[in-house]
Amino acid sequence: VKSQVGGIMGRTVTVATCALNQWALDFDGNLERILKSIEIAKCKGARYRLGPELEICGYGCSDHYFESDTLLHSFQALAKLLESSVTQDIICDVGMPVMHRNVRYNCRVIFLNKKILLIRPKMALANTGNYREMRWFTPWNRSRQVEDYFLPRMIQAITNQESVPFGDAVLATLDTCIGSEICEELWTPNSPHIEMGIDGVEIFTNSSASHHVLRKAHMRVDLVNSAMTKNGGIYILANQKGCDGDRLYYDGCAMICMNGATVAQGLQFSLDDVEVLVATLDLEDVRSYRAEISSRNFAASKVTPYFRVKVSFALSCSDDINTPTSEPIQWRYHSPEEEISLGPACWLWDYLRRSRQGGFLLPLSGGVDSSATACIVYSMCLQVCSAVWNGNQGVLLDVRKIVNDESYTPKDPREFCRRILTTCYMASENSSQATYDRAKSLTEEIGSYHININIDGVVKAVWVVFSAVMGRLPQYSMCGGSSRENLALQNVQARIRMVFAYLFAQLCLWTRGIPGGLLVLGSSNVDESLRGYFTKYDCSSADINPIGGISKNDLRSFIQHCLENFHLRALGSILSAPPTAELEPLKEGQVAQTDEADMGMTYDELSVYGKLRKIAKAGPYSMFCKLVNMWKDICTPAEVASKVKHFFRMYSVNRHKMTVLTPSYHAANYSPDDNRFDLRPFLYNSAWSWQFRCIDEQVSPATMKVYTHTKVM
Repeated sequence: VKSQVGGIMGRTVTVATCALNQWALDFDGNLERILKSIEIAKCKGARYRLGPELEICGYGCSDHYFESDTLLHSFQALAKLLESSVTQDIICDVGMPVMHRNVRYNCRVIFLNKKILLIRPKMALANTGNYREMRWFTPWNRSRQVEDYFLPRMIQAITNQESVPFGDAVLATLDTCIGSEICEELWTPNSPHIEMGIDGVEIFTNSSASHHVLRKAHMRVDLVNSAMTKNGGIYILANQKGCDGDRLYYDGCAMICMNGATVAQGLQFSLDDVEVLVATLDLEDVRSYRAEISSRNFAASKVTPYFRVKVSFALSCSDDINTPTSEPIQWRYHSPEEEISLGPACWLWDYLRRSRQGGFLLPLSGGVDSSATACIVYSMCLQVCSAVWNGNQGVLLDVRKIVNDESYTPKDPREFCRRILTTCYMASENSSQATYDRAKSLTEEIGSYHININIDGVVKAVWVVFSAVMGRLPQYSMCGGSSRENLALQNVQARIRMVFAYLFAQLCLWTRGIPGGLLVLGSSNVDESLRGYFTKYDCSSADINPIGGISKNDLRSFIQHCLENFHLRALGSILSAPPTAELEPLKEGQVAQTDEADMGMTYDELSVYGKLRKIAKAGPYSMFCKLVNMWKDICTPAEVASKVKHFFRMYSVNRHKMTVLTPSYHAANYSPDDNRFDLRPFLYNSAWSWQFRCIDEQVSPATMKVYTHTKVM
């Protein structure tokens, strides 16, 4: 009897989602990865395959979305997918831009056996932070409405369809109902899955292009699990992975959830270009879960129904009574230190292989920031070697192209690091023996090709020219010079280091008889960028910066992580040393200059200022009001006012530096990146006269309140 009932109903469905390392405008590569993911999904028994957002063209096309070529090539790639034997007998859900009635939409195109079932446009566009979808696309604002979309002739010739449904609809297969969400729609207060679930949709899909931010992964997981806990159902999420051409790293984490429990978890960081997750789930578990949610069932009795596209196809088999189903799992999150170790390393690998350069050059000072960058490259080498050991032929092929050796196979991370990382210690008369020793010890442990340069001769030559022209020589402040002279003397050293970095990056491999050039790595952190504590066009000016979105405190924790997990003993002395630029003369052979003294604020304070300025949207007055309470046990209101004013003066006079900030891995939500994340003027009235006057008016009352409170206590 059981067999007969199971054969009639069909209970278990096998569905697949994936994380693909797509690349903007790489139509050949993107198509290859899409087909590979569909092939893997079919081999694992899946009857539905979901891919990332805009996977055909790659999410990061930006203003290329305005070009008709992008639309044309997307349809050409879609035609290849429709014609392929790989895509037969499985519902394929792919992402691409589509123009409907002269309006561009971010769409899902869902097809089966050379027939397009539905084109579903995105209804809520991501338009905050790094996202600018409203610039290129228009949201579909007609809830539950569908129109005819007239297909291009190249598609009509394959599908024999003149038009297909376009709009907010769901698919009704022979055994279940499927509804689509696209990325941002999961994050909106009134997500489509709410009404779709009430209307009987049992399987929800979400194609995303969600980028990595430290400590963010749990938010996606919580949103998905919470949605299905309230409404019941199966939720399938696909995401892009890797660097697709800009500052963001898309961090995978594809997942499948049922009734609030995760049943399949994808990797957050990986060098695999294609990752496919498959789960087999029992539809009756969804139905029985919903049966006792009376509030949901009452809402369902009066819901406005969705247009259903009927599909003569089943996700289940007629005889599936003995099919095993996927069990719930516990999601495993990375620590922030692990995220720093893995995310920027994967981003660097994508940038290196796709830029077709021969490796990296890193100016290594012996401090925390440049050492953290070196450790990230070393982590990349560890991941590359691990991928090769595990049989990843794509990674091995990329390695051989980079080192220009078709027979090379990396066996040891240190040996591979020596091939692709050149470190350079650029000493001056202001450099200490301690930083030289720390840099040298670290390079020996990670295995990089290390060179030492003394820049004093070039620095002196610059001042000889200046003196010959102007008739005067500036002096350091400790020798009686003004602050203006002191800063100019430091800046010349810093800028010469940038010139040397690019010179050696261009010719270092040439001197060793190796073809190609090196990418210059920067190593300024997010806090120093916020404060403007770096020289414009110094070693912070590089090709890319893997730590530019990471705070000093997080970098210190990461260094400790590398010390303990990579067994790099040299990092112990680097951690214990005070941060210094070493641009001013030594005192009795010891460093006299420290970063925090130069900045007039601590790195802890900088992180607080950054989060209040960007995340809390606080100007000078609001920041003062918040910090008066936050710091009431350690600062008087007058001291808080002084600190806030100093920060905003320094921030505003240095904001112009953000316009030339090296492209950095985005990892912090308070990044001052001027490119598209933090759009502000770069010419301020740094007096902030009105704002500071408002602060001053509050200082005396606040001081009196604190005094009265202390007296009563």
